[in-house]
Amino acid sequence: MINQVTWRKSSHSGGEGGQCVELASLDSSVGVRDSKDPQGPHLSVGREALAGLLGRIKSGELDL
Repeated sequence: MINQVTWRKSSHSGGEGGQCVELASLDSSVGVRDSKDPQGPHLSVGREALAGLLGRIKSGELDL
């Protein structure tokens, strides 16, 4: 199934690589993978869990 999905990289990602991830909409979750290793492993994360994490990151709650 992973080969049949569309992976998307953030529009904030630069063209020179760096620390980027790609996301893909899966049946009941969101796929997350390293953009530098697209053939490597991926994580499947629940939509609500990912939304919660992104909200915490955007609010500055996490020291990243």
